[in-house]
Amino acid sequence: MSGQPSKLALALNRAIASYQAGQFGEAEEICRKIIATKANLFDAHHVLAVVQASQGKNEQALTSYNRAVALQPNHADALSNRGNLLKELRRFDEALASFNRALDIKPAHTGALNNRGVTLHVMQRFDEALASFDRAIALKPDNIDALTNRGNTLDGLKRHEEALASFDRALALQPNSLAALVNRGNTLREMKRLHEALAGYDKAIALAPNLVEAHDNRAVTLAGMKRYEEALASFARALALRPGDPQMFNKRAVVFYEMKRFEEALADCDRALALAPDFADAVYNRGNALHDLRRYAEALACYERLASLRPNDADAWNNRGKILKELDRYDEALECSARALAMAPDNIVAHCNEASMRLLTGDFARGFLEYEWRWKKADMAPALRQFPQPIWLGRGDIAGKTILLHGEQGFGDAIQFCRYAPMVAARGARVILEVRKSLVALMAGLTGPAQVIGVGDPLPDFDIHCPLLSLPLAMGTLIDTVPAQVPYLSASPQAAAEWDARLGAKTRPRIGFAWAGNVNHERDRDRSMRLENFMRFMDVDATFVSLHPEANAADAAALDARGVLQFGEHLKDFTDTAALIGQLDLVVSVDTSVVHLAGALGKPAWVLITYVPDWRWLLRREDSPWYPTLRLFRQDAARTWDNVIPRVHAALAEFVRKTQTSS
Repeated sequence: MSGQPSKLALALNRAIASYQAGQFGEAEEICRKIIATKANLFDAHHVLAVVQASQGKNEQALTSYNRAVALQPNHADALSNRGNLLKELRRFDEALASFNRALDIKPAHTGALNNRGVTLHVMQRFDEALASFDRAIALKPDNIDALTNRGNTLDGLKRHEEALASFDRALALQPNSLAALVNRGNTLREMKRLHEALAGYDKAIALAPNLVEAHDNRAVTLAGMKRYEEALASFARALALRPGDPQMFNKRAVVFYEMKRFEEALADCDRALALAPDFADAVYNRGNALHDLRRYAEALACYERLASLRPNDADAWNNRGKILKELDRYDEALECSARALAMAPDNIVAHCNEASMRLLTGDFARGFLEYEWRWKKADMAPALRQFPQPIWLGRGDIAGKTILLHGEQGFGDAIQFCRYAPMVAARGARVILEVRKSLVALMAGLTGPAQVIGVGDPLPDFDIHCPLLSLPLAMGTLIDTVPAQVPYLSASPQAAAEWDARLGAKTRPRIGFAWAGNVNHERDRDRSMRLENFMRFMDVDATFVSLHPEANAADAAALDARGVLQFGEHLKDFTDTAALIGQLDLVVSVDTSVVHLAGALGKPAWVLITYVPDWRWLLRREDSPWYPTLRLFRQDAARTWDNVIPRVHAALAEFVRKTQTSS
């Protein structure tokens, strides 16, 4: 009967209805029966392709799209859908070709324009992607998908304010657009507007409690706010919804790492790599976790694998060098820095790693030159001084000029490198020395400076300036030319007399000690000791004096029980500590500012040094070119204090015996 749909048309309608009802298997079976009856029916191949793609049968779907397009080469929708599938298969160039063919046929095809833009965005061809979204929006100003995707691309171009405006346009059209809410939150997070980002994710979750992307990005934002426990809870929710996501395991590993829960970080990296064996970010983070667990050989294997996954990644070589340094393979570590710098000549980490390695191995000429890269590091930003006056690094005559020498890092650094102030003054300059306030009184007795001021005090006029740790470079210091005349600091006679009276009559050798340094130091976990370990050699016949200004209640009680003298309330600044050290026979300490003070005072001091030490202690020697009165006791490859303490104990017993014999 004329005007009635054909049997094939009715069957095709049933297939479409089954697809729309989510009955994909039934829809696919109907399409195949239609094709068996009429192999050249375009609509059957097209619908079959859509159904197969919905089931994740991407390769089969691509075959069906290709057949459909072969039957109707000018069908814009089929070409656009084929492009989407090629995009999912990450065959981006072919996807673009398919979108471009669709747009040649139908220039106003907003779907093709939008998806072409998404493909270009994934390829990081952001300017072209933006142009594609703009064309789609010009044709259809209320195109929410294009507005949202445009915002993502503007975010990729770091045009964050424009990205927010694009998301806001999408949300004005559809206030509950989940994609716009989440992606707007991502842009706000990039802008460090973390509380606003969090509010956006929370709104998305209120609308769709099982929206994985919102929970995931909420977790990342909370981690950025250092609200780590809440971040872990959000990751747990996201992973419950999508347990096979390697990206989320990797991101959660980073949170565990920041919390110093290294075993859990390692476990999450392993989960990510079980799902995606070549996931380079997870390999990188796994290496970091193993490094902090001191499993150096395994960490090295990670970074070597990372170098194969990312052969042109400077950071992979930097991390490999970091581990080789821990393994006492310094030449190879230097080679890693060289490889990194060949790939990225301005790589800050590579330059700083090279500086550390060269200084540690005694190559001061190149080491101090590379050390100037420290100012590029983010953690040095608080110490970076922006003066209109030029920096002086040794070139040019400075006679008659006023130079500001300013501290930059820890107390020990200022004490070690203030020794250069007399040398600068000897060149005819008027020296102003700026240090932290608790060092001012001590430094006032230093030869050379015309004036010593505290950080935060008004600066007098000056012509040039130099950071204290740049002075070895300015003075051309080599390992054989270190200015090591000690003492160059001293306590005032009045302070010395006060401490002599406070200590009372001397009946035994006096030994001062410090078992821990600044807890915020990046290597404090390695260089500091527990008091109970330090006290293992306190059975010698000596008077022990704590050089810590304060101790926690448990440590203070343990010291009292052993008869150790404590003067915390009297150690107001470094002048007091210097005066106290002046009354001692010996100082024994881990690597902390007390060591530098004792060395600058010319006092005998023994330093307990980690296996991989700070660069200033060099390698494989028991003395220090910086301080003639110091003796170094180094860890062995076991990296524990167990082999150090017996040697210190034996040396201490001998020291006490000789001191008592000579007195």
